[in-house]
Amino acid sequence: MSTWTADVRLARRLVSGSDRREWWRIGLTAAGAALATAFALAAVTLASVPDGYTVSGLHGLLGEAGTRSGVIAGLSLLLVAVLAFLGQCTRIGAAHRDRRLAGLRLAGATPRQVRRIAALETGLACLAGSAVATVFSVLLLLRLWTVPTALAWAGIALVAVGVPVAGAAAGAAALRRVVASPLGRLRRTVPGTGRGPGLLFLGAMVPLAVVTPFVMGGSGGPGGPGGRGEWRTPTAVFLLVLALGAGAVWLAGATARLTGRILGPRARSAAALLAAARLRDDPWAPARTHAAVLVVTAAGTAFLGVRHAMLTELRAREGHLGMDSAYYTTGLDLTGAALLVALALTLGGLAVGAAESVTTRRRALAAQVAAGVPRRVLNRGLLLETALPLAPALLLAGAGGLGVGLWYSSLAGDGSLPWAALLVAPGVYASCLLSAATALPLLGRSVRPGELRYV
Repeated sequence: MSTWTADVRLARRLVSGSDRREWWRIGLTAAGAALATAFALAAVTLASVPDGYTVSGLHGLLGEAGTRSGVIAGLSLLLVAVLAFLGQCTRIGAAHRDRRLAGLRLAGATPRQVRRIAALETGLACLAGSAVATVFSVLLLLRLWTVPTALAWAGIALVAVGVPVAGAAAGAAALRRVVASPLGRLRRTVPGTGRGPGLLFLGAMVPLAVVTPFVMGGSGGPGGPGGRGEWRTPTAVFLLVLALGAGAVWLAGATARLTGRILGPRARSAAALLAAARLRDDPWAPARTHAAVLVVTAAGTAFLGVRHAMLTELRAREGHLGMDSAYYTTGLDLTGAALLVALALTLGGLAVGAAESVTTRRRALAAQVAAGVPRRVLNRGLLLETALPLAPALLLAGAGGLGVGLWYSSLAGDGSLPWAALLVAPGVYASCLLSAATALPLLGRSVRPGELRYV
């Protein structure tokens, strides 16, 4: 216990004495933890609503167990996007922590203690964000719900504790391949091979195959008696997104590696050659961020098709609906807003990843500029690292989303898609390039000759 107490005290002192770069990491990590806590608290609170309790607002969308489970599923999807953003934030400034980790080793810390202290730094940042979100969420809950149930309080406590613990675990996992020697030299294992996403995909498909028959059968499902089965639809959707995300990680990494191998021997410009070498050497580095882009693209394209079919059906049955039309359109609007929030989080994670890539390679970039490589070549190379692997992957994701939209429209008897569905993939692609371009000013500061002092 004394060792853990000393590590927590040391981690707190390191956080309080961090420089500006570290405060960016701490601030973004705390913001991500706050968002994750808010979405998780909203989900567990809705899931703990007892049978027969009337929830007002949103045109009665939360009043029934079936539609309430759909809202919980949407919050679960947002939670996946926030966790991906949070995982990206934990890797910010890894290069700037090298000398600090080496100093801890010189002071007598073991590699395990170094990883634990770094994980506690992330956990403290997550704890700050989670505490702020929990306080405001509880105040809002007491304003809307006079006497919350014991199950609701238990879920709130679990989320408030679970988010910082998960953040610390993510920080430890980010350093599982890194060991700092006392002289500050980093030794990394062989880069990822892509087996992890494949195993995760298979691991998510097994419970998904178990839960799906209950959801499709409807026995005790969301619409069943008492609504006691409303956990099944959110669980199935969460597992489906997990499997889709794992498959997207594999697709993004495989696409990047294939692009680097094909483009390398055929590159006709220095920028393309640099981008191809980067993709070939470490194709799995941006795979997690690119995977979130693919999931959002496929989901957004499919949503526009589903929305078009549902609105067409609502107009055809106007005057013969069991509920007010606002009851249905509100659900569609909430889904669209959730997808926009997920896209914003994904683009933020992409911008953070691009900036971190530049920061990690600042010495090599400075050496290239000192050797005579023009800065505009490095700028184009940085953008090509994002543009080249994303183009074919987004094409596949958009095609998959269009297929889902057309399938749903054919079931509804319409068989058509709005023209906006065709613009989702190009729009996301342009947004990704703009997000990657936010790292160009940082690239200009990183290629200064002064960086060569640390080589």
